[in-house]
Amino acid sequence: MYVLYEDNGNFKAEKIFSQGDSTMQVESESGKRSKIKNASVLFQFEQPDPATMLAQAHTQAETLEVDFLWECAPQEEFEAAAFALDYFGHPPSAIEKAALIFALNGAPAYFHRRGKGRYRPAPPEILQAALAAIEKKRKQAEQQQEWTDQMVAGTLPQAIADISETLLTRPDKNTLQWKAFDAAVTRLATTPEKLLLRLGAWPNPLVLLRDRFFSLYFPKGIEYPPQTVPAIGADLPIAEVEAYSVDDDTTTEVDDALSVSTLPDGTTRIGIHIAAPGLLVTRDSSFDALARTRMSTVYMPGQKIPMLPNELIQAFSLDAGQLKPALSLYVNVDLASGEILGTETRLEQLSVRENLRHNALDDLVTEAALADPNADLPYGHWLRPLWQFARLQSAQRDAVRGKTENNNRIEYSFYLDGPPDDPDSHVRLVPRQRNAPLDVVVAEYMILTNSLWGGLLAQHGVPGIYRSQQAGRVRMSTQALPHEAIGVSQYAWCTSPLRRYVDLVNQRQIIAAAEHGVSARLVAPFKPKDADLFAIIGAFDSQYAAWSDFQSSMERYWCLRWLQQNQATTIDASVLRDDLVRLSGVPMVIRVPGLPELERGQTVRLQILGYDELALELECRYQDTLAA
Repeated sequence: MYVLYEDNGNFKAEKIFSQGDSTMQVESESGKRSKIKNASVLFQFEQPDPATMLAQAHTQAETLEVDFLWECAPQEEFEAAAFALDYFGHPPSAIEKAALIFALNGAPAYFHRRGKGRYRPAPPEILQAALAAIEKKRKQAEQQQEWTDQMVAGTLPQAIADISETLLTRPDKNTLQWKAFDAAVTRLATTPEKLLLRLGAWPNPLVLLRDRFFSLYFPKGIEYPPQTVPAIGADLPIAEVEAYSVDDDTTTEVDDALSVSTLPDGTTRIGIHIAAPGLLVTRDSSFDALARTRMSTVYMPGQKIPMLPNELIQAFSLDAGQLKPALSLYVNVDLASGEILGTETRLEQLSVRENLRHNALDDLVTEAALADPNADLPYGHWLRPLWQFARLQSAQRDAVRGKTENNNRIEYSFYLDGPPDDPDSHVRLVPRQRNAPLDVVVAEYMILTNSLWGGLLAQHGVPGIYRSQQAGRVRMSTQALPHEAIGVSQYAWCTSPLRRYVDLVNQRQIIAAAEHGVSARLVAPFKPKDADLFAIIGAFDSQYAAWSDFQSSMERYWCLRWLQQNQATTIDASVLRDDLVRLSGVPMVIRVPGLPELERGQTVRLQILGYDELALELECRYQDTLAA
């Protein structure tokens, strides 16, 4: 004797081995025995054998017309075995009963299950809705398959083209377009980016990389709406100093300037002057909301996306010959010993004498010219005392760190002769020595300012955002902790308020400390333990890292274009470790499979085999070892 029963939604037919009051043991064709409940049995039969019965029942079930079954079935709940007698008009065989059960069970739109072997026909209106839904789903499946087939064949359907940007950044995985696209990616064993490039959704990898970034972080575009900026700071005293700024020739946001003057007692006074947008971009203002959305200026070769609207930048950038509000730190120093004799922070108006540029001065401002008072040195009366004290400050930091700072690596500036979104724009890589004298001067005074103003905040109990390093771990916090790598007791970013939101936040706190002293903690925009400061730190860290990654990827892209534009077939490189090397003449680090085991610093020659502008990879093969 055999039984047909249900097991986890499946129908099985097996031989009865033994039977009890509530359970039975059944034996499969392979001899495996199982224990089942009698309640799961649909019916028993003697012939044919289970395998034959199931095969023939499934075949017959496919011949039964579901529409006709629905018309013939009782309108109330019924048992399938009883309905089989009425439907076939004679005592049904095991095959016929099973076929009817399979047909009923396979048409859930027509028949609703009500228990073991029991069903109820769907009401007409519910059936029509279900059939419409099934038909809609069928058409959707056909459409999805059609789109997939088109993409596999190399054609981009318009429906996919319309949402191509979101497929890489914010895909809605419930849509037919995504499912069709994902199926095409799987069938072609490729990546979404490569498939979209192949289909022409983007003309080249550069546009894809840029559009993906802009779509993710600037979905409403990179341009600010026009802003009205009220005049501010006209009532501040005017600084009686001769100040200059030093920046790259592409800089439009002049954050800082330096001055040197001599006090009546002969003491040298050095002024570090920082643009003061914090006077207008106050906490929770509309301008503050704009700055907080971006957190930092985004840099890339040939283009930048400023943190602040251009109207605000123009109002506060320390452009030459214009009176602008500035937050100034004056440091009285002993140029012989490097001792700081006193400091003063104050708000004032500043007119920068000239905006100096690295590309015009780097070749003229050398260490030899700075050291020789008789040498012809432009702006020597300003540069020499700044250089002298900067060297002393650097030496003091070296003593704290216990080692000399290594800043000898060459840096590169990227210049594009053409649009930044055109891969055919000519790219120029201009090398600059990182520890050039002008760099040292500016860097030392920015470090000094960030350290002293961080100390000012801590002295008055005013919270700020600090950048610290202890035991090799760099982090941002609201506590004044040492920065071991720089060699200072505390370090708060304060000197780029036009370009970094953290500096803007700290500037507002510094203004409060400078104006109110010991009572500043009561009137500063951010009070001690303000939770919003921690939120700013988290948001800034995340966004600043995203901006930095994008800048690195764009620079890596233009390095690849530079090599191709110069038709490079070989390139030298310096070994860093294992198969990792730094290329010569281009700021790029790559891996070279099969590189022999060499010491760090060994120079090798590589043969260039290919470029992947989408993955930003350069394929090279080791050719020769040159020198240490």
